[in-house]
Amino acid sequence: MQEPEQHILFGRHPVLEALEAGTDIDRVVLQQGVRGEFEKAVRNACRQRKVLLQVAPKEKLDRAVRGNHQGIIAYTAIIQYQPLDSVLATVYERGETPLMLMLDGITDVRNLGAIARSAACCGAHALILPAKGSASINAEAVKTSAGALLNLPVCRVKSLVSALEWLQQAGLQAFAGDLQAEQLLYDMDFSGPTLLVLGSEGEGVAPALLQRAAHRFIIPQVGFTNSFNVSVAAGIMLYEALRSRQKKRIK
Repeated sequence: MQEPEQHILFGRHPVLEALEAGTDIDRVVLQQGVRGEFEKAVRNACRQRKVLLQVAPKEKLDRAVRGNHQGIIAYTAIIQYQPLDSVLATVYERGETPLMLMLDGITDVRNLGAIARSAACCGAHALILPAKGSASINAEAVKTSAGALLNLPVCRVKSLVSALEWLQQAGLQAFAGDLQAEQLLYDMDFSGPTLLVLGSEGEGVAPALLQRAAHRFIIPQVGFTNSFNVSVAAGIMLYEALRSRQKKRIK
């Protein structure tokens, strides 16, 4: 597999033009202290395009590029993010039962890549990531995913809560992993339209998402650790969903 390259754009006009043209951009880094109309234009463009905007000292931008960056750089996206509504419509049009993963606070690129690999193996239709607070899809993430991130649709949304509510209206049931849950993973029925919600190892799934999930469950475990690594937990959940669906087909 040939690893894709992530390119860096820099300079005020090139970055702003790329944003306004709808170029797939992973994140924009603005130099600390940049103010005025240009800053407002960049913030508005990033907000409209759901692009992560970070602020960093000049030294960081200097290390990233050789040349006059004019206080701004942008990292192009390795993949093309897909609209959530279009992905779901395609799944239904193919006569398939949706299986999607929503990743809340997954910031390690290797965990993201490993989750994508398991998702592809178990027949998931998409990953849903927040525009802010998520790992970047870079070459390392793609490599860890064994190329799955180049083929599995990835949807980047402004609000996970809004996306979850919209998916529920579209017929999906939301299942959230929760260490405080009483129900067990293998008591869940994932044979219908399903959204699996995973949170970070430290914080777990955000309360706003837990409150809206139709079902909460815990993965049975023994030993002295508090929880599985999030990519391992995702693999277990996905395999249980695959088993549940194949079992239904046999019946």
